[in-house]
Amino acid sequence: MGGLTLIELMIALLIGSMLVLGLVQVFGAARSAYQLSEGIARVQENGRFALDFLQRDIRMAGHFGCVNDQSHRQVTGSLTSHFAANGPLDFGFSIRGYENSNPAGITLNPGRVGGTDVIVLRFLRGTGVPVHAIDPVAGTIDIPPAQWDALTEGGVANPTMFGIADCSFADVFAAQSVAAGAGRVTAPAGIDLALYGALPGGGPAMLYRADVVVYYVGNGAGGRPSLWRARVAPGGGVTSEELVEGIENLQFRYGLDQGPADALTGYVATQANAAGVGGAETDWRRVGQVQIGVLAVSPNPAAAPQATVAPPRVLDATPTLPTDGRYRAVYESTIALRNRLYGQ
Repeated sequence: MGGLTLIELMIALLIGSMLVLGLVQVFGAARSAYQLSEGIARVQENGRFALDFLQRDIRMAGHFGCVNDQSHRQVTGSLTSHFAANGPLDFGFSIRGYENSNPAGITLNPGRVGGTDVIVLRFLRGTGVPVHAIDPVAGTIDIPPAQWDALTEGGVANPTMFGIADCSFADVFAAQSVAAGAGRVTAPAGIDLALYGALPGGGPAMLYRADVVVYYVGNGAGGRPSLWRARVAPGGGVTSEELVEGIENLQFRYGLDQGPADALTGYVATQANAAGVGGAETDWRRVGQVQIGVLAVSPNPAAAPQATVAPPRVLDATPTLPTDGRYRAVYESTIALRNRLYGQ
């Protein structure tokens, strides 16, 4: 029986090579499609988580108990921040943004990634505890010890900054001492606790944990940009936590009431970045809306096509993007500051 001729062998090798090449191309295309699909999924997930964290705390801006900061501000002395004016703990600024710059008086660690914005939020937590006893002379505020856990929500095990509020007054302060087991907080001198009513079963006054949180973009544990949240404590201490990896850029725009701070209308007429809002407390009291822009990026190269016409815009910013094959997408959200709406 005769064997294969040289020509037949060469034809067989050619057909086999073409089949192998086709299989390699199919495998490569499937791998690229998988990488792109995984990159899109991770970007969507990270963008959703980032917006969720930001929306939750931004909505709390202006929360000061029974009524918001705007209503308290209509009565002189109704809302008192017992911290240095224009300092990192000045609760006169319920919200304040920084356009491509670091927040005044707050040291961020890790540092902020260049070209990104920062937002600082100050508010009383949504869950308060009824005050059932007040000693204006000793400066003590008592709540039911069994309800103390309500003041530790959100990962703050040992709170030291509090607010006491009713529908007429609110004071925010750093406690002189805290006895969690007894449900007792001792306020510093200078706070007129006689303004607040208390009943054995829980009076009209409520005790809240006061929070100062900073959202920004810094390099994460893996060396790439992430969304960070920093908490500022009395004395200037800052505790930071990495929330969401793969957040490459963060931008904010602020909706401004058409009226001045002492005659707010509830109608948002214009938008501006942080530099356009101004630097005074009265400027930031006009903010009733926040627009967020987040640029999310896949953690690994995702065989994504590079932008050849125009890079994506993040609100009013156009960041310069590297050609690294990672998938990127912009997510935006607009938030009405429901706790700052006039008269609420």
